[in-house]
Amino acid sequence: MNTIWDFAIGWLVFTGLVGFVLMGLDKHRARSAGWRIPERTFFTLALLGGAFGVLAGSSAFHHKNRKGSFMGVVLVCAALWVVGLVELARLIGLPFT
Repeated sequence: MNTIWDFAIGWLVFTGLVGFVLMGLDKHRARSAGWRIPERTFFTLALLGGAFGVLAGSSAFHHKNRKGSFMGVVLVCAALWVVGLVELARLIGLPFT
């Protein structure tokens, strides 16, 4: 695998794990009436690559998954990352070839 793909995959795993954990933490705080994580934080994280983790956390913790505006923004961010990864594959090739 080449360095660009190593970085891209590592970055997506890292930001995805952060997004997943933050969704769980926010769900816990919502139940206990604690300080909540702003949606802007989730949107920024999703745009930076954590969209897949935020989506997985939303599904796993049943958190914000019925809020259409939230899910729409996160899905757009995920779609942008998919397009970016496809373009990266087009430019430099797939990671395992």
